[in-house]
Amino acid sequence: MAVVRLSGPESLAAVRSFFRPSGHVRELVSHHLYHGFLVDSTGRNVDEVMVVYMQPPRSYTCEEVVEVQCHGGQQIVRAILDLFLSHGLRLAQPGEFTYRAFMNGRLDLAQAEAVARLIHSRSDAARALALSQVEGRLSRAIHLFTEKLRRELVLVEAWIDFPEEDIPTQDTTRIKSQISEIIKEVSVLLDTFETGRVFVEGASILLIGRPNAGKSSLLNALLGEDRAIVTDIPGTTRDLLEEGLTIGGIPVRLIDTAGFRASVDPVELEGVRRASDKIHSADLVLLLVDGSRPCHQEDLLAYQACADVDTILVATKSDLGRAELDPSLAKMHRIDVSAKTGEGLDLLRQAVARNFAADGTELGESVVITEKRHNDALLKCRESLRRVAASLESRASLEFLSLDLRDALDSLSSISGEISTEDILGDIFSNFCIGK
Repeated sequence: MAVVRLSGPESLAAVRSFFRPSGHVRELVSHHLYHGFLVDSTGRNVDEVMVVYMQPPRSYTCEEVVEVQCHGGQQIVRAILDLFLSHGLRLAQPGEFTYRAFMNGRLDLAQAEAVARLIHSRSDAARALALSQVEGRLSRAIHLFTEKLRRELVLVEAWIDFPEEDIPTQDTTRIKSQISEIIKEVSVLLDTFETGRVFVEGASILLIGRPNAGKSSLLNALLGEDRAIVTDIPGTTRDLLEEGLTIGGIPVRLIDTAGFRASVDPVELEGVRRASDKIHSADLVLLLVDGSRPCHQEDLLAYQACADVDTILVATKSDLGRAELDPSLAKMHRIDVSAKTGEGLDLLRQAVARNFAADGTELGESVVITEKRHNDALLKCRESLRRVAASLESRASLEFLSLDLRDALDSLSSISGEISTEDILGDIFSNFCIGK
């Protein structure tokens, strides 16, 4: 089945030109489903369809909307589109339906962006996060901040109108307390960005270790299929190999790397260099050591390369025994796994999920930011509010307070779309699919 959606003041007239309902139907009643046939200009049937008319403003775009449910074949859909194009209608631009919903006030900009996230969600957690934002959870939090700041701005500007009088101490104290509270609330929201980003965009997990530590075998075991070449010959992997999967509700990219060791082979050295460059851009590093043998100098070389990033120590080949590790490694939390038997793989998956604070089932019930644009706007808002707090402490002119409060409000308004530029709107809606 396919759905052809029309929105705009000519939608119903266009459909009525070609739709022949079954039975005796004089007018299409809003939000009722009608069976019938679409016919071309010669009266020949194009397809058997179901039609629903949605009277404004009770539609997705708040405009007149008609949806035609037809058979899903490409030629059928093409023929139906040609009918409506011949009537003077045009094809929608990417995201135009949601853009119209935004412009008509049905959605604010944060909700509109979440529609795209919902469509492209790659996990249940990402879907739940996006749906909560479509429903307005983030928008309500931003609106609450906005209302609180507007009240403070009204008070400050009221006192600006009386320059001969100082603002009363009790009013200053109340403004300080309110600004401090809002800074804390904005900071709490900012702290959710990394978690939200990982659930929506996915996390990159880098597998590093010396040659034959079991990186490629672990990659294959976690994927459940042979994607990386596994041999007893050191240095088999010479470039980065990326594969995607979901761990604990998080979409992740597993990145297999060249083994860390001193080598004269220029190709292998380049692989090690690429692995080293990737370490600090990864969200998590799995440091693999052969857990059945004593540590090697090359294990320490790999350890030193990831010493200052989030790292989980994975001792491989547990089916062959368990050896003591070097003191530098022994202080790390150790997970013993066997790619051959599957031992420890579930523990490893759980550790990865915990690292990203990930119980995705609860995220949909929280206010979480997932867009970098929102994060940047909230950072600007917090900075403006910190200037307000500093001005209050130094008893600066009320005009400075007013300017900074307005800057904070402008930052919040850019999230909701009360203040937006055509460039921002173009960037956002160009990423939508056709038909949404």
